[in-house]
Amino acid sequence: MNTSPAPALTETELKLIQNLIYGVCGMHFDERRASFLSDRVQRQLKKSGLDSFSSYFRLLNSPEGKKELNALVENLTVNETSFFRNKPQLDLFQDEVLPQLIERKHAQHDYSLRIWSAGCSTGQEPYTLVMLAADALAYHSARHPMSLSPSPRQPAVPAPWRLEILASDINYSVLRTAQEGSYTEPQMSPVDYSFRLRYFDKIGAHYSLKKGVRELVHFDFHNLKTEFLPKRNDIIFCRNVMMYFDEPEQKRLVEKFYRCLNPGGFVFVGHAESLLGLSTKFQMVHSNAGTAYQRIEVLP
Repeated sequence: MNTSPAPALTETELKLIQNLIYGVCGMHFDERRASFLSDRVQRQLKKSGLDSFSSYFRLLNSPEGKKELNALVENLTVNETSFFRNKPQLDLFQDEVLPQLIERKHAQHDYSLRIWSAGCSTGQEPYTLVMLAADALAYHSARHPMSLSPSPRQPAVPAPWRLEILASDINYSVLRTAQEGSYTEPQMSPVDYSFRLRYFDKIGAHYSLKKGVRELVHFDFHNLKTEFLPKRNDIIFCRNVMMYFDEPEQKRLVEKFYRCLNPGGFVFVGHAESLLGLSTKFQMVHSNAGTAYQRIEVLP
């Protein structure tokens, strides 16, 4: 068994990989992140059992190398996430954005709410969103009761409302974990007792999302580089994803988000990210330390 490290990438080889990754998924690795990219490529090259970069690069560009290319891309993303991450932003979502949207939809007799978590990682973000949205809809329905036949069981979302959370990622392995909806006690530390009681079942040492709640979240593979992205969203969460892209790719992504949103919809990006300077089609919404961006209706 060969235990020697894979040879370091030359400048030319590194450039070839940078261009390949950029073309596939839009991720940009400048000189500050070149060593990280080189290290991850070396690891994957060694795992593949090939003896040279040229052989590995040919594999990545071949039809039979698609699985290896996906594995390389997965190893270039940092899947750090947690429940109720960035509380000021979620306070803005819960206290201002959701009530505004729900009131507007109620007035229009549109009882659907669709949220997209782009870059959902292992699922804590979309499951956080489904809990907060279900709570908001229940609160609204308590103040605006509708004369409907009582349900034999208490649904996660009160009728006639329909809630759909679409959760996507470019990493198949984290999507598989997210679909299971099962988390350890340390992972559950940000989730208070009330949410645990209403939305989770305790099974052994793990907490699993209740079936009716888990069914509200639909997981799928999406590459944000493509044009085939989910449309008709009321809210898009895409946090700590744009940092992987250079400015031209960020501008293209923001334009896609504009087209993927319903009129008056909202985008939430990472705490250190911003749409300012990338588009004039959104206005910033700010409350305390929470920030979001609302789609501006632009005349054709």
